[in-house]
Order: sequence, then C-alpha cells, then structure tokens
Amino acid sequence: MPLAIETHHLRKVFHGRPAVEDLNLEVAQGEVFGFLGPNGAGKSTTVKMLLGLTHPSAGVARILGQPIEDLEVRRQVGFLPELFRFHDWMTGRDFLRFHGQLYGMETADLERRIPEALELVGLAGRERERIKGYSKGMQQRIGLAQAILNRPKLVILDEPTSALDPIGRREVRELIAHLKAEGTTVFLNSHLLSEVELTCDRVAIVNKGRVIQSGNLAELLNPHLEAELRVDKVTPALRNALSGLARILEENGERLTLALPSEDTLPAVAEAVVHSGTKLYALTPRRESLEDLFVTLIEGGDS
Repeated sequence: MPLAIETHHLRKVFHGRPAVEDLNLEVAQGEVFGFLGPNGAGKSTTVKMLLGLTHPSAGVARILGQPIEDLEVRRQVGFLPELFRFHDWMTGRDFLRFHGQLYGMETADLERRIPEALELVGLAGRERERIKGYSKGMQQRIGLAQAILNRPKLVILDEPTSALDPIGRREVRELIAHLKAEGTTVFLNSHLLSEVELTCDRVAIVNKGRVIQSGNLAELLNPHLEAELRVDKVTPALRNALSGLARILEENGERLTLALPSEDTLPAVAEAVVHSGTKLYALTPRRESLEDLFVTLIEGGDS
C-alpha cells in the first residue's frame, strides 16, 4: 500500500534563505499524524508544497503514491487552512455546494453529502444562515465541513481547534476518530500539544526546516516514566529494596521521585516497599508529556 504522504530531501528556499531543509517524512495511510514545531520551523511551507500551492526547490514529495503535481490526486485531499477567509455572503449550504462543485462531485451525491458533513461538524440546522453571521468557531466548523465534504483519502488540518471552546475541541477529536475509522489519513498541524497527544498515532517534530524527532507517541514518551512514591518514612531498608527496581531522582521528606524502566515495574515497586517494612501511602506514575518532550527537543536544538 502506498504511503499517504512521502517526502525525500524536500527543500524550499525563499530569497536565498531555506524555509524547509532536507525534510523526510513518511505518513502511513489511515493514521492520524501530528506535524509539530515552533513558529518559523517550516510547517506551513511544507503544507503548501504538499498541496501544490508552492513548488519545492529540491527533493521529492508524493501524496497517495502520486507526485504532488497530479491534479487527480488533489481531488482526494481535503484541507482546512489556519487563516481561513471564506465567502461570507454565502450561506453555509451554498458554500459547501460551491466547494463540492470545485471537487467535481456529482449533484446528487453532493446534495446527500452536505447534510452529513454539517451533522459531523455540529452545524446541522445552521446551513441557511450566511457565513458572515457565523461566530469564528462556527466558521471553523464550516471549514471542517468543506475539508471532509468529498470523502477525501487524506485530510490536512492546520490548527483545526484554534477558535473552538473545550466542547468544540472534543467534537473535533471525535470527528478525527470518525475519519480514522473510515480509513482516512489525517495530517494535523497544531500548537495545542495536549490535543495532539490525545489524538495522534505518530508525530514528527520539526525545527529549522528539518525533522528532529519522529515516531509513535507511546514509544517516544514511554522511556521517560517517573513515579511519585509517598511513604510514612524513608529508611535504608527502603532504599535497598528499591535499588534494583528504580532510580531515586529526588527525595523530599516522605516523598520520593523515581525513574522507572516501564509501567510493568510498578507492582514490583509497591511490593518492595511493603516488604521493606514501610507503609505505602501512594505510588503515582508520571509520564513525560508531549509538551515536555517538545520543549526539551526545541531548546536543546537551539542551544
């Protein structure tokens, strides 16, 4: 099966300055992929190249196994831009009908699909209102509707929850889960790392136009498991019992911060505490967050 997105040594130079430098990406079909990086890292330029809105200076990029210049493959891609400027004199229904015609959808299929898309993004019943009367969150929802209108095989979402409240963000997560269940690939660019952590299967973190880390989220975060241990007292017997299981990172009264090789070690730690004669009050795992990893990588790359 061809990859949904594939780039090899992709490069883009503006006025002698590289915005994207030697970018290599592989996004499997059917996965939710997070594309992360600080401002100026080259994310938007990469998306524009994938969509054919700007041409690479060097390198190769393919979408769904085809060159990005292929017009037919672009019909299988949905896109929600971060800075959307929609036709505000149109109603929601007219806007979707217009974009469906641009996709080349058959009239009967389009008329069936419009209410489905509106229902999926939470705008059912608002399609006869003009877009200029929509709130910013509603405008983002109608943008999501046009991005999925043609049942694309690949959806590229650029900051899809930036204008939404917590309920709206949850609904977008549910929409992404629905798309994944249908086999759609979702390429997600977002500054809300907590949303990415809840949504994505894999991520790539880019800085200065290059991928500096990529992989499965569970694998990227798994090596950094810590746990907070609270006991009635810290004794030599307790330290000795823990020595073969965990490394003590910090000690604060009756609280210890431990570094663990994996979650499978937690039951053994609890058992060792009890056998050492110490009362166990709490053992709380604390995994490094995606935000922690992101900051460490970006700050490390800048130093």
